[in-house]
Amino acid sequence: MDEQPSLSALPTPEENLLALLHSRAETDRLRDREQLFSALLESVNAVLWALDWRTRQIIYVSPAYEQIFGRSQSLVLTDYSTWLNNIYPDDLEYAQRTLEQVIEQGAIESREYRIIRADGEIRWLSDKCFVSQRSEAGMPLLVVGIAEDITDKKRMEEELQRLATTDVLTRSSNRRHFFESAQRAFEFAQNEGEPLAFLLLDIDDFKKINDRFGHQMGDQVLQRVAECGVQTTRRGDLFGRIGGEEFALLLPGCDSDLALQIGGRLQRAVRQLAVPTAEGPLKVTISQGVTVLREGDESLDTLYVRADEAMYKAKRQGKDQVVQG
Repeated sequence: MDEQPSLSALPTPEENLLALLHSRAETDRLRDREQLFSALLESVNAVLWALDWRTRQIIYVSPAYEQIFGRSQSLVLTDYSTWLNNIYPDDLEYAQRTLEQVIEQGAIESREYRIIRADGEIRWLSDKCFVSQRSEAGMPLLVVGIAEDITDKKRMEEELQRLATTDVLTRSSNRRHFFESAQRAFEFAQNEGEPLAFLLLDIDDFKKINDRFGHQMGDQVLQRVAECGVQTTRRGDLFGRIGGEEFALLLPGCDSDLALQIGGRLQRAVRQLAVPTAEGPLKVTISQGVTVLREGDESLDTLYVRADEAMYKAKRQGKDQVVQG
């Protein structure tokens, strides 16, 4: 026969009250912690996410997802492909490959890729992720990460890069960037046996323009000539201001005939300029020297010297012409 508890073993009303108060306090503490956790998640400008690797199902995204991606949380939680569809097409292969590296290595410090928001805006993300859980056999079960919007940082980096490589006045390549790029192109052409052309141009009578109309007008002429240079060159060509009124043009994969055609096109574009002044439209001309990579050329300086000599020959022969060196 089971032994019945004695009356003295039963909790007293005071004990019941204390237990109830303790239970309520625990419930309040849990609720407060949950509210604090939710507030923290809402204040973090990054997407915390969790992926069930077995089912390829996104099982959690933090509230910032809707702000950064511009899409509803419910969509990505019901279909993992929604996350993939957000990724900029050119970056999709990279994003998938680096996620596989996370599975193999256990973690990756940072991977950067672009997404397309619902409104069409392109944003940059820095995504840090790692394997949180594995099965007894070592297979990944849960992958978690934090994706931060770094668009402003990327824009700043791009602006700094632009400032470091661009001539402020003409917005063409500056001297340092031009010759660094030209050196790489020269080495490639030399190693691969590819054609390469180098062109120098100088604005005719530029000092007279400055003396007659002032440096502000001279700056306008430089800008207009630079615009002609950009408009008449091909994709992959490099146009830059290398000093004063002198510009240079690098033409990868370009033989002598094509280089002369491009030089002629640039010559005609500059002739058509009519820069407005108080005395009427100002006509501008340029003198050009062009050369191509030859067998035995050991340095970029060799091409520069030949093009420079050809350019000054154009000056001596009456200006406003292209001379091959």
